[in-house]
Amino acid sequence: MGFILIYTTHASQEEAQRISNVLLEKKQVACANIFPIQSAYWWHGAMEGGGEWVALLKTIPENWESVKGEIAQLHPYEVPCIIKIEVEANTEYEAWIRASVR
Repeated sequence: MGFILIYTTHASQEEAQRISNVLLEKKQVACANIFPIQSAYWWHGAMEGGGEWVALLKTIPENWESVKGEIAQLHPYEVPCIIKIEVEANTEYEAWIRASVR
């Protein structure tokens, strides 16, 4: 069966939670894990870095385009990170994800 993880970064825990909540309320995702990270990256020709928050969202492949579009619309970053990762898990967990989304 399989499902997808959508990895996205945010400037704050509140922002990650806000966007995750919208997706959860619309039943576009079944679950959101939010955790702090340290990032290092190039931005406008200079090396930058600092703390960010990751939201790891679990949903079905059929929801990829709508979730990606919703994140892009809600996200304040000029260029948000929205990464799709195809995964597999135990049958019961995959069934729960499928049953939890539209």
